[in-house]
Amino acid sequence: MEETWKPKAAGILSIIGGVINVIWGLVFAVIGGMAGAPFGMGWLGAIGVPAIILGIIAIVGGSYALKRRIWGLALAGAICAIVGPAGLLGILAIIFVILGKGEFK
Repeated sequence: MEETWKPKAAGILSIIGGVINVIWGLVFAVIGGMAGAPFGMGWLGAIGVPAIILGIIAIVGGSYALKRRIWGLALAGAICAIVGPAGLLGILAIIFVILGKGEFK
């Protein structure tokens, strides 16, 4: 089958969304921890941890999409890219991964 631009676009979008989510999670963790500490609510910083984890999964899934390997992991990465401020990138990545499914090995 001929290779198209869809998996590559999905991978790039997932990686960008993942990086944004990791940065967003780190900022939220630091600000939440610092702002909550004086009020006995330092646990607010832990809310950023899931965004960091999902961002890392999105980056890994995006790299698999670029290589056109392990379709399920590429889809999982695109789904994880939905979280946070980069939601639109994740939605587009999901669409492109699904449309390019036949190109994965």
